[in-house]
Amino acid sequence: MRKSLRLKLTFVLIVFVFSIILGSILINNIFLGDYYLYDKQKTLIATYTEINTAYTQYDQLIEEGTTDDYSSFGSSSVQSQISNALREIFGRIAENRSVSILLYRNIGYTIDGSQIVANIWPIYSSINSGTTSWTETNNMYSDYINASREAEIINRHSNYIIQRVYVSRLGSDYLYLAGTMDNGDGIMLRASFETIHDSVELSNRFILYISAIMLVAGIFVLLFITQRFTDPITKLSHIAGQMAELNFDTKYEGQSEDEIGELGNSINYLSENLEKTLGELKSANIQLRQELDEKTKIDEMRKEFLSNVSHELKTPIALIQGYAEGLQENINDDEESRQFYCDVIIDEANKMNNLVKKLLDLNRLEFGNNDIEMAHFNVVDVVRSYLANADILLRQKHVTLNFNTEPEVYVWADEYMVEEIFNNYLSNALNHVAGENRIDVDIEKRGDVVRITVFNTGEKIPEEDIPMIWDKFYKVDKARTREYGGSGVGLSIVKASMELLGQNYGVENRADGVAFWFELDAKNS
Repeated sequence: MRKSLRLKLTFVLIVFVFSIILGSILINNIFLGDYYLYDKQKTLIATYTEINTAYTQYDQLIEEGTTDDYSSFGSSSVQSQISNALREIFGRIAENRSVSILLYRNIGYTIDGSQIVANIWPIYSSINSGTTSWTETNNMYSDYINASREAEIINRHSNYIIQRVYVSRLGSDYLYLAGTMDNGDGIMLRASFETIHDSVELSNRFILYISAIMLVAGIFVLLFITQRFTDPITKLSHIAGQMAELNFDTKYEGQSEDEIGELGNSINYLSENLEKTLGELKSANIQLRQELDEKTKIDEMRKEFLSNVSHELKTPIALIQGYAEGLQENINDDEESRQFYCDVIIDEANKMNNLVKKLLDLNRLEFGNNDIEMAHFNVVDVVRSYLANADILLRQKHVTLNFNTEPEVYVWADEYMVEEIFNNYLSNALNHVAGENRIDVDIEKRGDVVRITVFNTGEKIPEEDIPMIWDKFYKVDKARTREYGGSGVGLSIVKASMELLGQNYGVENRADGVAFWFELDAKNS
């Protein structure tokens, strides 16, 4: 089943976001309380440092004589001597850091029941806002004194101690920093320390609600975003599939300059190169197949040639050997018999000689070793001259010759090759003429070609044999062919010669015989 990359990517991103959310909740539960406590301590220590520095500067003013006593720090007479800047510093610190500030002096101790309680004189308090009522200030001090013995110590320093104190009067936890400043005056800082557990739960619920909303919205956003990424990949996958099916027409048309764009350009380049290489490979394959076919054909021709030559030469060689042995053994003493034996040997040797000559001519034609000498000549003269030389053969067979032609018909061809073609046609007609013993030779101009036809009366060629009569050593009637000494090579020479000349040739059965024809170029004649 096909799995969508888009859905996979969306799922992975959703799992990743969900993991972040769960990680955030887990971190909230484990570390937020400690961080909250650390932050509160840091605030108290920073406040202590800043107040101590500012108060030390005020102490220097006293030493310089600006005021000689700060035992009545809360009174109006003393307040007038305090720098307004110092009050603003303390007030801003208390407000910005949500810290209650109490500066005091120990002025003695009183016995309250069974407890000894220290008495203090407030020097400055951010709680009373400058009023003369120190009730709340004393409450801040009393709350710490009453609960500090059982309070948890968070941090201890040479000048101060930080404790987590539960104030029963207020029903809440506070962090107290209690200590002394550089000049020996006391300092007490208090910061609210609400339970962090409720805050963590509230924070976790808020994160879950927001995360759920964002997750739902994020799914649609992710689907849209991943579609923008996966669409080009899908197109590239389709193009690759088309390339696998050897279809190189589809191209990537993206315009992006990122990695996907580079991949698309690379696939286009690969497609073009594959198409080009495949074309070259097909051409090379066709050429190789043709060469293999040609080699196979040549091998078959060689085997057939050797077989046919062996067959054709076997009979005359056997006859020559037999009659020669007869002469050697003086089988017949009379002169007439010896002469007959010699005539047979000479006749068979001539047949072998003619066969070898024809095979050499055919080999030269088939393998392109024959140089064609094109000439413009009167083909009527060539045919008439050859018929005159063959007159004795025509009269020996009592053949009636009809030569039908115009006085002059000029053609472009190799004169020797044309004579050889006509010789094979006429020899074939003489060997097969029968019935009326008539041979008709026609030279007819047909537009840009001249057709030369040699017809003989006699038996027709079976239709199934007509395509094969041009093959080497093929004989329709082997017994009769042997009778007149035919080799089955003459028509193969005609075929090879006509293919070199690039003209048409053929044979057709007529009502009373067979007609062989060939055509020659007669342009501009």
